[in-house]
Amino acid sequence: MKHVVNLEMERLIATLTNDQTMDGSWDYAFDTGIKTDAYMIILLRSLEIHDDKLIQALVGRILSKQERNGAWKLYHDEGTGNLSSTLEAYYGLLYSGYINEQDPRMRAARRFILGQGGMEKAGMFTKIMLALTGQSPWPAVFPVPIEVMLTPLSLPINFYDFSIYARANLTPILIVGNKRFQIKTERSPDISSLLNGRPYNEEDPFFHMENVREWRNLFTLIKQGINSIAGIPKQVREMAFEQAKRYMLDRIEEDGTFYSYFSSTFLMIFALLSLDYPKNHPIIRNAMKGLKSMACNVNGHLHMQYTTADVWNTSLISYALQEAGVPDSAEPIQKANRYLLSRQHTKYGDWVIHNPDTLPGGWGFSNINTINPDVDDTTASLRSIQVLVNKQPQYSSAWARGVNWVFSMQNDDGGWAAFERNVDKKLLNLLPVEGAEFLLLDPSSADLTGRTLEFLGKYTNLNKNHPSLKRGRKWIRSDQRMDGSWYGRWGICYIYGTWAAITGLMASGTRSESSIIQKSVAWLKNIQNKDGGWGESCHSDTQKKYIPLGASTLTDTAWAVDAIIAASDKLTPEIQAGINYLLENGSRQHWTEQYPKGQGAGGAFYIHYHSYRYIWPLLALSHFNKKFLME
Repeated sequence: MKHVVNLEMERLIATLTNDQTMDGSWDYAFDTGIKTDAYMIILLRSLEIHDDKLIQALVGRILSKQERNGAWKLYHDEGTGNLSSTLEAYYGLLYSGYINEQDPRMRAARRFILGQGGMEKAGMFTKIMLALTGQSPWPAVFPVPIEVMLTPLSLPINFYDFSIYARANLTPILIVGNKRFQIKTERSPDISSLLNGRPYNEEDPFFHMENVREWRNLFTLIKQGINSIAGIPKQVREMAFEQAKRYMLDRIEEDGTFYSYFSSTFLMIFALLSLDYPKNHPIIRNAMKGLKSMACNVNGHLHMQYTTADVWNTSLISYALQEAGVPDSAEPIQKANRYLLSRQHTKYGDWVIHNPDTLPGGWGFSNINTINPDVDDTTASLRSIQVLVNKQPQYSSAWARGVNWVFSMQNDDGGWAAFERNVDKKLLNLLPVEGAEFLLLDPSSADLTGRTLEFLGKYTNLNKNHPSLKRGRKWIRSDQRMDGSWYGRWGICYIYGTWAAITGLMASGTRSESSIIQKSVAWLKNIQNKDGGWGESCHSDTQKKYIPLGASTLTDTAWAVDAIIAASDKLTPEIQAGINYLLENGSRQHWTEQYPKGQGAGGAFYIHYHSYRYIWPLLALSHFNKKFLME
């Protein structure tokens, strides 16, 4: 057994070291399906940038993902297809000029769209894109006035109560929505045939939420209050537009993108156009250059990444290699950690609004991220560099700043969130925003809290009764579901959250015989598949309960078996079966290995990390090897 495990670990180590780039990072694809590919075509045509080589490549990628019934899906078992994704693909293909509406593939897509209710039933962000490009009207009255940009921090609800991701996307939406901005070109297609047999009524509930009117009334009161304090309404409105513009421009990264996100940069470009910036303005040109730089090759097709995942990949892979026995003196580890050291943040970002007494020291997700750190990337990077802390002074300094930042980001409830502290006013979930719970807030989550506890408990010298650890464990215990599982916000979903919670609790001082651990391990054992693996569906996040995939995946299996290993004193049949699955299927090419295991917004945005099939099995095998084969 030991020989077979070592052989598989050696194979994974060789694959990862061979894939490292010259700068020490790993740039495995951050694959989010065809949404960004379609939006890039629409953006290029809207700006009349006729980069037809790029457009043709994106057309090829989009067509390669079409289902036999004409639809596009967000994930394999979604059902017959996804309406918004199919509508976006159809529109992007038509706007490209290389596919016409009489093409059999387009006719099939149109039948699916109309069969699902037509353009009127699309998601909110899809409707915003359609309104921007002249395919549907804006609502008669945009429900959120631009004046909310001026709400002071002293108000019970203010702009900075929204999550960083929400602010990045809602700011340009507020600009274009309040201006009712639209832009069409000579190449703009007419997709009115996708309306379900009736003219589009601009009084239709654009946000298709029942409480739009109530929120509109509330925001009207806020607007009136701001006007009464600040002065002449017209001047206040101009100030609000200026504030929104400055928010975007002040957060442009070196590559020209707004927070290094595709969606916020896409929306920023249209917002600037609505503010009378010309299409060839340097800021817009640089933003387009930045977006183009995120293109990557996925299975022979060009894909526009939503962002890059270089820091995340590099921190996880460097750590996994070290856990697998690669010495810190090895060149791949040295290169990776030099790269990570260069990516530690020195600038203040929005996180300082809710955490004003702490110096910068976190890490972000993407290669060029300098002002938007997150707790998960920070602890992952710290795990990677910890072996060098006592050997090289620069790592000691980086370590101290990073650990201090992580401590400072603990929420008042005891848990940790992704990007900011205490951004969790549940009232905002009632806003007329589709997917509000995923977009508007940044609450404590089991995956972030568990991984932070695992880092602090295992890699710092904290006493297990340290107040931060005790508060974190208390929050984790309170968040456990009745069946013993935890929901993980940034992965799919309950297996991910349960793995993070168990490993965090064990590393921070919880005993394996405790009821909370026993209950969670029993849940994992209960959902193990007959082939020894585990597999969870993306349906879990929208149905708010564990939904089995009906097949096993390498990533799910690695998470589940790693959690059971952490909580077990002896080798169990479930561990052995899980390890056997990883050994037998590590090289398999199958749809399950393309299945998304990351979540951006439930029901709308999923991520296939191309690095995960190597990272998590290597970690699980390493922990299995150390605990049960090296005694």
